[in-house]
Amino acid sequence: MNFIEYPDRDLMMIGLADRLSSELENTLLTQARATLCVPGGTTPGPAFDSLSASNLDWSRVNVVLSDERWVTEDQPRSNTRLLKERLLVGNAERAYLQRIRAETATPEEAMDAMIAEVRLILPITVLLLGMGNDYHIASIFHDADNFEKALAPDAPPLMAMRSPTAPEPRVTLTAPVLANAMHTHILITGPEKREALERARNLSPREAPVKLVLNDATVHWAE
Repeated sequence: MNFIEYPDRDLMMIGLADRLSSELENTLLTQARATLCVPGGTTPGPAFDSLSASNLDWSRVNVVLSDERWVTEDQPRSNTRLLKERLLVGNAERAYLQRIRAETATPEEAMDAMIAEVRLILPITVLLLGMGNDYHIASIFHDADNFEKALAPDAPPLMAMRSPTAPEPRVTLTAPVLANAMHTHILITGPEKREALERARNLSPREAPVKLVLNDATVHWAE
């Protein structure tokens, strides 16, 4: 694990965006396409603002969410909506968005088709994740119905997840896909997340899902 501490959040977001852009640019020097996987939520928004202005050949970049809530894009809780508002604008508007949400009542109805599409953009070139105080990444929650299956080495790349603490079903990339990323970054803020991260270093992936990617990750932290 490489841990980077920043003097403030603004500098962290700029530094993170520069790092992601550089890794994507270097990949495009030798490969036809690159895949960027990012989390939902509002925390990475400022980094997305900076990254979207990067002078990358965005037409050769695939963008996919690490997880999504099974809600329509016009809902405030839609990660896709936030992504389109903060990252897929400006220069980055030319990127290809691989959706992990379909117009079906349940994730299971569209799962086979979504899995087939996701496989086409793997492996992940650059992975950005957040982490919860309970150590979860993406939507791999301890209390979710498919928690154990999502951790399995032979898990499909995408799975539906239902948690009693979440108001709607979710879909998430699974352990094998996340662990196989070429470059991994974790974005956290505040003392509680830093303490949780330190505890996770001594836990197993079953106890702390973030441990799936932690050893090879660069962690970006600010107060």
